[in-house]
Amino acid sequence: MQEENKEHREEKDSGRYFKIKKFPLIMGGFLLIFLTAGITTVALTFGDKKVQSIAPSQYPQFEKLYSTYDTIKKEYYQEVDDEKLVNGAIAGMLEGLEDPYSTYMDQEEAKSFNESISSSFEGIGAEIQEQDGKIMVVSPIKGSPAEKAGVKPNDIIMSVDGKSIEGLSSTEAVLKIRGEKGTKVELTISREGEAKPVSITIVRDTIPVETVYSEMLDDGIAKIAVTSFSEHTVDELNTALDEMSKKDMKGLILDLRGNPGGLLPEAIKMASIFVPKGEIVLQIEDRNGNKEIHKSENDGEFTLPVVVLIDDGSASASEIVAAAVSESANIPLIGVKSFGKGTVQNAQDFKDGSNFKFTSYKWLTPEGNWIHKKGIKPDIEVKLPDYASLPYISPDEALKVSDASAEVKAAEDMLKELGYNPGTVDTVFDEQTKAAVEKFQQDHKLKVTGIMEDKTTVTLMQELRDKILKNDTQVKRAIKELEKEIK
Repeated sequence: MQEENKEHREEKDSGRYFKIKKFPLIMGGFLLIFLTAGITTVALTFGDKKVQSIAPSQYPQFEKLYSTYDTIKKEYYQEVDDEKLVNGAIAGMLEGLEDPYSTYMDQEEAKSFNESISSSFEGIGAEIQEQDGKIMVVSPIKGSPAEKAGVKPNDIIMSVDGKSIEGLSSTEAVLKIRGEKGTKVELTISREGEAKPVSITIVRDTIPVETVYSEMLDDGIAKIAVTSFSEHTVDELNTALDEMSKKDMKGLILDLRGNPGGLLPEAIKMASIFVPKGEIVLQIEDRNGNKEIHKSENDGEFTLPVVVLIDDGSASASEIVAAAVSESANIPLIGVKSFGKGTVQNAQDFKDGSNFKFTSYKWLTPEGNWIHKKGIKPDIEVKLPDYASLPYISPDEALKVSDASAEVKAAEDMLKELGYNPGTVDTVFDEQTKAAVEKFQQDHKLKVTGIMEDKTTVTLMQELRDKILKNDTQVKRAIKELEKEIK
């Protein structure tokens, strides 16, 4: 998953377009502004006979904390690790905020976090967050092992390799889920609409932090997908725009579906490409209600017709861009309601390499709306076909005649959508289902067994995924809207 966050900035003038630079916790992801600020550390001094309390008189609210520390150091039945106690106190303090985006990371977690925003990392490629003690998927990264395996936004990860992760922070969960390329990890997932948990085995891979993908569709319409907001995202976007312009681009689909967010500066710069100079991109509000207005600093004007695609996996920085272009540039949004993350995080480092991040601001749309836990409603609601929501089937599970399960029904649904007749679509694997599987295996040059497993299952799900891409109703509607504007 993408298991990460960070900030860096560089700005260049590139004529017609606005260039710049960087977020993803993939497998974990936050809209994060990193601050390289030192933290004052307190030295603990211990006597031979008694631990001296260091609670400063000016902070009486910490009396219980230090008293507890003193008692543990003096009376606990075993020797204790000072570092673990301090780390636990910091982690507990942040947990007390009851904010999934505020958390402590020890040295290992902080290192993993920082590695995940480099040029690449090894994992499954999915953005997660902690919510009410559970680990929820914000969005899998486009083209990642997680996406290919069928991980979906709002999935709840219950266990990793058979071990429960309930109660873990998102950074702790990342360490469980990430791993070396080529290794397997089994996730047990709870999904809305599914009667029982789904088991998904994913082979980890190298996840490149490449965030922009472009292609030219028919009639001069370009589609550029932005998968997250990292250090070079806006640079990548400007390169893609230049390439599409050379191919005589007449209209643009900016695809922010499944984009879990990233760096705030990159979101502002990207929105500024499409929002006229001087118009509001977003507002940042502190705890006292003070607001900081960020306006577009675009040197030029993007004059071609644009539509933006969003879905329930579009979160954080991608929502900033969507709201900005909608409210300040009248660019239509197409798809389904976005995720709804309206907060900004800061990170502060400790000298030992650990750090903590905490929510410091709300962000508001140009018109002052706070979309937190509400999401952004598209101007034109378009859902993907129902078969795009069919559940994942584990290739490790063999489905055969006389089996009865939800997985059997999912397999029959897939076969039917791909033109194979499994008979009555139910939970029972009967002889007609077997015949459909055999025909599918024969057509795809697979070993004909009539059993749904291994390569047969993988090929079936890949074929369905290809059909979803070819019959992308949201892209089709975007093309239709652009054709109205292209002269």
